[in-house]
Amino acid sequence: MEELASQEDGSVAEVGEEISQNAQSMLDNFVESLPRIGVALAVIIVGYVLSRWLRSLLRRFFCRSHTKSFANVMSRLAGWALLSVFVMSALAVAFPSVKPVDLLAGLGFFSVAVGFAFQDILENTLSGVLLLIRQPFESGDQIEVQGQTGTVEGITIRETRIKTFDGQMILIPNRDVYKNVIRVQTHFPERRQAFVVGIAFENDAREASQVIMDALRSVEGVLLDPAPEALVSELGVSTVNIEARFWCDALQHNSRLILDDAIVTVKYWLEDASIEMPADIIALQATPSFKAAVQGDGNVTPGGAMQST
Repeated sequence: MEELASQEDGSVAEVGEEISQNAQSMLDNFVESLPRIGVALAVIIVGYVLSRWLRSLLRRFFCRSHTKSFANVMSRLAGWALLSVFVMSALAVAFPSVKPVDLLAGLGFFSVAVGFAFQDILENTLSGVLLLIRQPFESGDQIEVQGQTGTVEGITIRETRIKTFDGQMILIPNRDVYKNVIRVQTHFPERRQAFVVGIAFENDAREASQVIMDALRSVEGVLLDPAPEALVSELGVSTVNIEARFWCDALQHNSRLILDDAIVTVKYWLEDASIEMPADIIALQATPSFKAAVQGDGNVTPGGAMQST
């Protein structure tokens, strides 16, 4: 029994000594790696400072020939790329046993995992970069996309920011902007406006068209080239409909004010030329119950039916 107890004590002592040696070895390795860790941290700090400097430099450079949104996004991506290089270098310094090939392999696997986990974010980022490179619109343009209309405030890495005409901010993911139809209202400096005027059948349609064109030419903001037009569009129930068309400034507010002035001016000129603009004519056919009600016959129910006598 005493021999068995002494063997168990010896085994416990050996395990304790092994644990102590392992702990001491880990401590020695940690102390030995402290200088490398310090150098790695210094490399990361230097990389961060240089990435911020690069972002600032590229932002100023791109602003000379590109939009502000393009400069912000591209400079930020370049800064992140430079910082990633310094982080990989710091890992190689802190862990000398890790080879650059292993880092690249690990980075590839990590990229695939991140791609699946953050698919929407990466898709929006790529779409934003493509939008900035193609530049179908710029900050300040008035656009319509996915039923949202307003002025572009800017394009970030994730979304396109639009300020609506009633003063609200709309954030649309870049992928939705890139994949859908975009109507850029201010891509060209001028746009065409149109409205319909109905004149009586008794009036001369050609004379009315000439009066409308003369009225449009007198409106401030209506362009004379291309010249205003007044074209008969259809024969309505009670009017001959003439479409008045003219070109003006493409900005939403300016074009809306010019349209208002054009409609008021055309109305005034047509009235001054004694050209009638009648309302819709509605024909009423009297039913027996209506005739009885007009004549004061008491045999009409509240619902308009005739009571049998």
